[in-house]
This record gives sequence, C-alpha cells and structure tokens, in this order.
Amino acid sequence: MKLELIILALALAICGCTTKSTARLKEQNAFLAGQNAILQQQAQSAFPKVSVIGPVQNSSVPWVAGLTLAQAIATANYLEASEPKEIILTRQGESAKLDPRILFNGAVIPLEAGDVVEIR
Repeated sequence: MKLELIILALALAICGCTTKSTARLKEQNAFLAGQNAILQQQAQSAFPKVSVIGPVQNSSVPWVAGLTLAQAIATANYLEASEPKEIILTRQGESAKLDPRILFNGAVIPLEAGDVVEIR
C-alpha cells in the first residue's frame, strides 16, 4: 500500500498538476503581460519615430515635422566607411527603392512618422 502511495505521489509530481493558487498566479502574470504590451504600444504612439535598419548605431530616430531622409540617416549614425548601395523606404506597407546618390546630389526626401528606412 505504501509503495502504491509513493508511486502515485511521484506520478502526480511528474505530471505537473497545478494548484488553484498556481493557476491564479499564471492568469495574473498573463494579464499583466497583456497590460504591459498595451502600455508599450501607447508609449510608442505617443513618441513618433522613424526606424532605420542597417549598419547604424541608433535604429530608432525621433520623428519631428520636417525630418528628411538624409537627416534621419545622419541621426542614426551610419557606420560603414563606404556609401550604401541601396536605400529602401517603407511607408504604410509600401516600399520604394532609392538610389543613395540622389541624397548626395541634394535631394530632399521628407519622412513621416512610422517610416522604415533600410540601408543596404
């Protein structure tokens, strides 16, 4: 009889039975994780930004009215010694490839909050 109780106790320990307090704690943690995700989204929308992907020191550039592509790349601190071969600007899910030489020729390309700039 004792052996059966020991085997039953071991089986219960191995199968990972959950107590009510453990289940409640997991529910609370999941709720708090969801609340934190919502707060992070709200904080991001409160501070508009432009994302810069590629060899840069700062991948998040604060967006301000009048921000240009050249300013965003300079603020992101481009790290490569050579010029980029290609720049891809994505705005509201639509992407456009840009020749980096247009920036060196003085073209002004305004950016909007939420734009993503990929430097290759």
